[in-house]
Amino acid sequence: MQPIISCRDVHKTFNGGILKRKKPVHALAGINFDVRSGECFGLIGPNGSGKSTLIRVLSTLLYPDQGQAHVCGFDVVRKPYRVRELISRVSVDAAFFKKLSAWENLRYSARLYGVPLRIARQRALDVLAELGFSARRFNDSMEDLSRGMQQKVAVARALINRPQVLLLDEPTTGLDPRSKREVEAYIQRLRNQTDLTIFLTTHDMYEAEHLCDRVAIIDKGRIVALDTPKMLKRILARKRGSDHVSLEDVFLELTHKEWVDAEGDDDGD
Repeated sequence: MQPIISCRDVHKTFNGGILKRKKPVHALAGINFDVRSGECFGLIGPNGSGKSTLIRVLSTLLYPDQGQAHVCGFDVVRKPYRVRELISRVSVDAAFFKKLSAWENLRYSARLYGVPLRIARQRALDVLAELGFSARRFNDSMEDLSRGMQQKVAVARALINRPQVLLLDEPTTGLDPRSKREVEAYIQRLRNQTDLTIFLTTHDMYEAEHLCDRVAIIDKGRIVALDTPKMLKRILARKRGSDHVSLEDVFLELTHKEWVDAEGDDDGD
């Protein structure tokens, strides 16, 4: 079966700026992996590892310098508009028209995708209800909503067009504990009850382990490990001769770096 997402020898380098005062940054240095249809695939890595660059390549916001990336069988460089029709993306800092209401923002997205407003409204209300978002706030301006509520609207917006691939770029970073748990629970339901393919970048080891079928660890622009969370832990446990190994232990072992809180994240790519 053809993978829903595939990368073959993908490279991306950023130069040192207009004045060339900084050294080039090799954000991606030969990325290779496949994501199966209906899979929840996780990507974890330290700051500056290339996570954000890779998800931007997959969402056609950046073009690779070398190699090929395909989403739903379409090349992200040659067929970017076809890719955009089939994907949706939720980022750590979702952009909105802050003076407009939640529904007005959702309505705008529905029109961009050609989704009838009646259908879009019901889809959005259904998703928001599952996320614990009160229908009473549907017509409130975005600037009057909390960070957690705004992120729930972002998730609803991403699902209005019924995408085949959902790209989640640290979707729970900065959320309060309740909102974080509600978003994670909804992602889990999507994983278990639909055939949607989910590509998730996260700093949260709980998310990676409990939401993802497989996890890739990226460091310095390269994939250094890829397997199920259970297998990654088992391999390290054998190496250490210990039964008590966490996914965070695996991360630290493979990247040789201390874990950095997500609030300080800056991929630099």
